[in-house]
Amino acid sequence: MSSEPTMRAITQDSLGGPEVLRLSDRPRPRPVPTEVLVRVHAAGVNPVDWKSRESGGMAGLLGEPPFVLGWDVSGVVEEVGFGVHTLKAGDEVYGMPWFPRPASAYAEYVTAPSRQFALKPRTVGHETAAAVPLAGLTAWQSLVDAARVEAGQRVLIHAAAGGVGHLAVQFAKHLGAHVIGTASAAKHDWLRELGADELVDYTKVRFEDAVSDVDVVIDLVGDGHDSTTTRSLETLRPGGTIVAVPSGVAPEVLEGARARGLNATAFLVEPDGPALTRIAGLIDQGVVRVEVEDVLPLAEAAEAHRRVQEGRTRGKIVLNVNA
Repeated sequence: MSSEPTMRAITQDSLGGPEVLRLSDRPRPRPVPTEVLVRVHAAGVNPVDWKSRESGGMAGLLGEPPFVLGWDVSGVVEEVGFGVHTLKAGDEVYGMPWFPRPASAYAEYVTAPSRQFALKPRTVGHETAAAVPLAGLTAWQSLVDAARVEAGQRVLIHAAAGGVGHLAVQFAKHLGAHVIGTASAAKHDWLRELGADELVDYTKVRFEDAVSDVDVVIDLVGDGHDSTTTRSLETLRPGGTIVAVPSGVAPEVLEGARARGLNATAFLVEPDGPALTRIAGLIDQGVVRVEVEDVLPLAEAAEAHRRVQEGRTRGKIVLNVNA
């Protein structure tokens, strides 16, 4: 008798610390019409993953445990459903499917609508490509769609050395902006290599004392840490815009922004195949570099979460699903 095919995946039976993550066997998904089945080679780890693991982040959309975390994937199309015309079996793809609904990327296979994927950058491997989708789309959409950054504008990027931040620095520079970043001093030389024009060591100086006349702030820290969003209003010139990524915009912050003649907007990233195609082109042209601090085997997802949760990584942590 034949049995249903299974796959390895990282599951959790309860909400809690990294120790709740475990390697287990799960049924392999099947693509429905307009979907593709992707054999995952690597999965990126993001802050929203550990927040959801604990009960924050997107936990409310994941339902009750057990569930499989993860949204960033890079792999190979194994099967296409009826109606798929943009991809074919054997294509190497990357994407951030389904976000903020569950994508279950910490697994050997995922299924999702074909147009939520794009052909991965040709010049990098799956481990590097898997570091891009959620961070890259967050950086791109916050700069291009939310803030509408233009050449010549002054853009301040908080947490510039992180997974989203180091890509935002490069995208903003590509768009012609004057880029200012906050990061610890040890990461300044690297960020200058990526295109940052000015850098502020947030451990030594209050950034609002060092930066002014900014057109756009990309806030990747939030008010939960030392009132970064609120303090950022002081750096903006009249008519300036702050895009608050991790924690949204509290009513008092929105009121304070309006009183100063500023724009404040919350942000949540969306799946975006065309933008991923654009980003892949920038990577293949050498305009954008992707920093992967470390690659761990799928079975070490708990350790990956511990390290990302510390908030001190340079770039991204990635899981090798084949290891």
